[in-house]
Amino acid sequence: MTQMTYAPKKGRRLDGIRFRRQHPIGPYILDFFCEDARLAVEVDGESHSQAEAVEHDNRRTEWLNARGISVLRIPARDVLSEMAAVVDHIQRQVHDQPPPPLRGPPPPAGED
Repeated sequence: MTQMTYAPKKGRRLDGIRFRRQHPIGPYILDFFCEDARLAVEVDGESHSQAEAVEHDNRRTEWLNARGISVLRIPARDVLSEMAAVVDHIQRQVHDQPPPPLRGPPPPAGED
């Protein structure tokens, strides 16, 4: 059985969507962040199942959600064993996201 691997190079895109690795935001560093979709993808190892880590992850998710960023948590074991399914899941998450709010004020009347 062959194992599919997906290792994009820096600046590569997933289905036309750019993700940044190890992206700092506020007091946190996100595993992966897509600014266009306002989506953080966190790959969680075994340590994330411990009570203290769960509490930290919940606070982190609440903080990010309050700033309009959705969080998708993926178990590390799935990344290792089911990469194609993980990539598909991320793509569906990105495309199911509503577009981010428009930035800046609307144009003056008569200037569309």
